[in-house]
Amino acid sequence: MPIALARRAIEDCAKSIALAPAEPLAAAARMLAKTLADGGVIYICGNGGSASQAQHFAAEFVGRFLMERPGLPTVALTTDTSILTAVGNDYGFEQIFARQAQALMKPGDVLWGLSTSGRSPNVLKGFEAAKAAGGRCLLMCGPTVPEGLELDMALTAPVPETPRIQELHLLYGHTLCQLVDHLLFDAPGELDK
Repeated sequence: MPIALARRAIEDCAKSIALAPAEPLAAAARMLAKTLADGGVIYICGNGGSASQAQHFAAEFVGRFLMERPGLPTVALTTDTSILTAVGNDYGFEQIFARQAQALMKPGDVLWGLSTSGRSPNVLKGFEAAKAAGGRCLLMCGPTVPEGLELDMALTAPVPETPRIQELHLLYGHTLCQLVDHLLFDAPGELDK
């Protein structure tokens, strides 16, 4: 029985991966690479497993992904427990990313939010603060983008199950890392096309 369940999970994951949208990923990578090329910073946020992925993606940009290159300015807004608990205590949990976006972001920076539902209140408030600071917003979510959001781009995972959404988000994040590296270091002339 466990072997059959394992096979089914692997097959479900493979089917989800086959649905990954190449064109939106390329467009998002171009936005991130342009941000970095212009001296901007990428800020990433999310809750739970998405918080872990935010930290993972920030580490890939600051450290390295597949090539040796300088670190790229990327910050996970999920890591400073003093800020998270102080803002959560004083202003409410919904403000933990907004307060950081307001304090840190400048025009041209990007706030990259991960939310499997697409409706995490603190991520959405973060987007509002990012826009107010002149930043751009990238949402990675499940199959539906909530209406009324002021986003520059959304990458949806066209599957309903949270584990499959998170697996696609991991694929999307790794793909973005690889494409940004390519655009910045292998083919910088492609950024202006």
